[in-house]
Amino acid sequence: MKIDEKICKRALDTWGKTAQMSMVFEEMSELQIELLKNINRGKDNIEKIIDECADVNIMLRQVELCYDISEEVQKRIDFKLNRLVGRLDEWDENHKK
Repeated sequence: MKIDEKICKRALDTWGKTAQMSMVFEEMSELQIELLKNINRGKDNIEKIIDECADVNIMLRQVELCYDISEEVQKRIDFKLNRLVGRLDEWDENHKK
């Protein structure tokens, strides 16, 4: 088990599934707010965006551990990235100058 897994597992064990899964929503909401401030208001808040991205990644790691789905998630990420490459290649073909 990697160090981040140990820490995330410890958080799950300490505060419990319900509390940590609720925190996922809170952290995602905070990231949404910072992104909207940046896009809609032109706010220079890159440091806040970085912090919230880190928080969301940590919480998503806890989701994977909580439901024991890390391998399946990685497989879907790989599948979806490959599909995205196909879509990008198709876009490039259709939009050549």
